[in-house]
Amino acid sequence: MSAEPSREQLDYSLGSREANEPSSPVAHFGADEPLHLDAGRDLSPFQIAYNTYGTLNVAKSNAILVCHALTGDHYPASRSPVTGKPGWWSSIIGEGKPIDTSKYFVICSNVIGGCMGSTGPASIDPATGKPYGLGLPVITIRDMVRAQAMLVERLGIDTLFAVIGGSMGGMQVLQWTVSYPQKVFAALPIATGARHSSQNIAFHEIGRQAVMADPDWQGGRYFEYGKRPHKGLAVARMTAHVTYLSEMALQRKFGRNLQDRDQLGFGFDADFQIESYLRHQGMTFVDRFDANSYLYMTRAMDYFDIAGDYEGRLANAFRGSRTRFCMVSFSSDWLFPTEENRAVVHALNAAAASVSFVEIDTDRGHDAFLLDEPEFFAAIDGFVSSAATARGL
Repeated sequence: MSAEPSREQLDYSLGSREANEPSSPVAHFGADEPLHLDAGRDLSPFQIAYNTYGTLNVAKSNAILVCHALTGDHYPASRSPVTGKPGWWSSIIGEGKPIDTSKYFVICSNVIGGCMGSTGPASIDPATGKPYGLGLPVITIRDMVRAQAMLVERLGIDTLFAVIGGSMGGMQVLQWTVSYPQKVFAALPIATGARHSSQNIAFHEIGRQAVMADPDWQGGRYFEYGKRPHKGLAVARMTAHVTYLSEMALQRKFGRNLQDRDQLGFGFDADFQIESYLRHQGMTFVDRFDANSYLYMTRAMDYFDIAGDYEGRLANAFRGSRTRFCMVSFSSDWLFPTEENRAVVHALNAAAASVSFVEIDTDRGHDAFLLDEPEFFAAIDGFVSSAATARGL
């Protein structure tokens, strides 16, 4: 009689299920269709998990690719099979919404290196029968976009009407316009930049070190031991989450308010509401995200530098572009501040590209692109509608 599985083994089972047998549609690419990686290796075979919303028109001219952020997934407008929560952009994608699914065919895929069904470190390596772990080559933003391009082609689409995304999703949008300029009619990069700053790399490194310092990380082979580095990943999430907010928002929401007490506890429990909030963010995150994927996703963002391939001249990356751009930033975003977004706009202007720019005045910080911001919704609606008219949709 076999022993009852431990909680850690159950956790592995739940996480492994979506990583290897996702609830969504999956595009499989065999040995004859390798993904060529910037690391100088081929990933083959591999798979991409994705969702679609709306209907592709006869001309196949109404497709919009939505790119998710660092800890996002391919459920922007439908319930997550892991958390049961509504899609992270349900307020934007749907019938009668800024990205109207009665008019557009929306595609969103889990990025390569992720943990929700596309090939990533939690996926089974066919060569070993075990999870890849750190045996998976390092993935870049450009690799993610190459894989998305293969998916789009598999779906029979030659040209995307638009590519839209925020944060790491915005990086993918920019990379699409550089790697496949003839395939993108309109681009909406949100709260992003052309490269990661040293400060952003520093915060990511703190998170990675927290994960790797957890004894249960086991050199990235924790699945083989029925373990997961819960504590390290929770600390990484807590650190990152602070960067997604703003000092104004934190002060408005929490201030120095105490958590379920009238006076200081003179100990190390969560005295303050902000401490309790961050601990909650950390604990809920580890139930839905793979630790190794966190390492891979943050590293991909750190490596991103569009100008690096063009002798440090960002404008050269967009030279001759016919894509219509709209850059959106948020006034209180200190992770990707307005000046970094504006630097991309200046480069697009220098390249004689069509570009508009909107800064949304809000105190909600970087995460504002995921929240209910009417001015932001209006900016998306206006740009997409205008581009659709120019496209003849």
